[in-house]
Amino acid sequence: MDLESIVEDFARNVAEHTDALWRGDRTGGRKYSRHYIAAFKKLRAQGDAGRDALATLLTHPRMDVRVKAATYLLSERPAQAMPVLEEAAKGTGMIPFLAAQTLKYWEEGTWSLDID
Repeated sequence: MDLESIVEDFARNVAEHTDALWRGDRTGGRKYSRHYIAAFKKLRAQGDAGRDALATLLTHPRMDVRVKAATYLLSERPAQAMPVLEEAAKGTGMIPFLAAQTLKYWEEGTWSLDID
């Protein structure tokens, strides 16, 4: 699978995860989260090329996809990720709340992406 396909898989599954949660479908939500985490791991394994590919989602039309990509890039690419999180955190709702929480933990020095 090429990097572009992996990025598309990541974005699609983040969107499906969000949509499942809005429907109250926790089982579907867990399934989609496993898929986007797997896509992230594939991208991470590609080093800078994978991070560059993931960074293309920082301008995705869906806020949930932008925020998830920024969250996953924060440790390695804070200069790129922070503006996306800061802009999203200005809003209201679930996704802006998650962006704000990520920023809070980052500022406290407690941010950690627990995906191995």
